[in-house]
Amino acid sequence: MRASLIAVGEKMPAWVSEGYNEYAKRLSHELPLQLVEIASKLRGRTNDTARVIADEGALMLAAIPKGANVIALDGRGKALSSEQLAEQLARWRMDGRDLAFLVGGPEGLAPAALERANQSWSLGPATLPHPLVRILLAEQLYRAVSLLGNHPYHRG
Repeated sequence: MRASLIAVGEKMPAWVSEGYNEYAKRLSHELPLQLVEIASKLRGRTNDTARVIADEGALMLAAIPKGANVIALDGRGKALSSEQLAEQLARWRMDGRDLAFLVGGPEGLAPAALERANQSWSLGPATLPHPLVRILLAEQLYRAVSLLGNHPYHRG
């Protein structure tokens, strides 16, 4: 099983890339995680925000691997503890399909992307900067893999 993180935004600050890459490297044997960056569309007073979000959503949908189980990162989704995420990951493994995690831009995910998702996952009630979500998602997946493998990374 492989996983894709499909996220709006390119050219992240070095600290974002370094943090994400650290956890992606740790995951490489148990759950290879590929980052697919979707170019942000131009925002401003003259641009129709709904159109911008829809265009980004269309690009995200096109990037989803065929047959993948799609999980939208959305503040209205289900919050999972690390232990619950590990249990969910075990179920996803049993399902056998690749995973695709969707992270929207500043305004969130396009309605079409939310409709396509098989599940919605919330990282908590706080509003998080979208670049930080990349790191948190990778870290939580690594933590879940560690829990399932009885690795001492998770001590809490």
